[in-house]
Amino acid sequence: MFANAYRGRRVFVTGHTGFKGSWLAAWLLRLGAEVGGYADGIPTTPSHFSAINLGGHLMDIRGDIRDRQALDDAIDRFRPEVIFHLAAQALVRKSYAAPAETFETNMTGTLNVLEAARRSSALLALVLITSDKCYRNDEWIWGYRETDHLGGADPYSASKGCAEIIAHSYFQSFFQSGPACATTRAGNVIGGGDWAEDRIVPDCARAWSQACPAVIRSPLATRPWQLVLEPLSGYLWLGARLLDNQGHPFDPRGQAYNFGPADGVNNTVAEITESLAKYWPDFHVAMDKAGQAGMKESTLLKLCCDKALTHLNWKATLQFDETIRYTADWYRCFYNGEGGKKPQNIMNFTLGQIAAYENAAAQRKLIWTR
Repeated sequence: MFANAYRGRRVFVTGHTGFKGSWLAAWLLRLGAEVGGYADGIPTTPSHFSAINLGGHLMDIRGDIRDRQALDDAIDRFRPEVIFHLAAQALVRKSYAAPAETFETNMTGTLNVLEAARRSSALLALVLITSDKCYRNDEWIWGYRETDHLGGADPYSASKGCAEIIAHSYFQSFFQSGPACATTRAGNVIGGGDWAEDRIVPDCARAWSQACPAVIRSPLATRPWQLVLEPLSGYLWLGARLLDNQGHPFDPRGQAYNFGPADGVNNTVAEITESLAKYWPDFHVAMDKAGQAGMKESTLLKLCCDKALTHLNWKATLQFDETIRYTADWYRCFYNGEGGKKPQNIMNFTLGQIAAYENAAAQRKLIWTR
């Protein structure tokens, strides 16, 4: 997988206790990497990080991404060859309650990682993860391309647009030689082990586990929903290409890439809940008519992933129904176990889903599986 780029390499993941970060760290361990993680704490209870006991499998370093000296010390200690930067304040609604914290975390955190990368003698590749929300959302029907305007009406989106601008400046000013760097912008990610507030699938999982209705705000809002493993496969393949770009027509260094669902298909919040109901008996929803009071939330957002297809030959693996099945199966295993019996090891189930995803991608002859 991924041209065997990670076996035996030291890979550093910021935000490794978060939802996407913990899945990425688990996959890197499966790929044979020596993994170090940096985060200020575990963001939710429960959490995917805790459920799979990830802290027992890697170098688990705690620190604030805004603390440049602490981050420098952690990177000096671990001496990574590859860095994936995911640490962020990732919630739109929280960005209204804590705008300064959001800007400081997402902007200064990115700046600190770039500064650490600039002075690291061991680093070979850096992948910075921002968000599809970095685009100025004009509510148009076309998918946003990497050349479209950056911006955002809410603090979270604006902070991610700023992070992209900072990264581009560093690419042009400091990384023409040295570590190979790129940024990524992924669509809305779902999957097992997410318990963040104000996200549709975690809200549904909590409600289903407690036999309560899930409260949703915008049933007709559309997003490029994808299983968490889809963009992670893009990040890992991009990292592999940054490590060794020999024989490829496009150089990914200094570029930004969108990673979204198969064929650019969007689905509504209502379609998410209806699909989950097929796997969770007695699951139902209720509307929160006042849930958006005082905040701006986009209703239409699409991504164009043609650049990732052209430059990296990357495309998504799963269809929407498969994405929902993977997601529902993980939560059902966590809450009820397989066959009504609690599994002994959620890490094994997580790694099993990664293996099943790899197998599905290999059957569909995706380039990163060769």
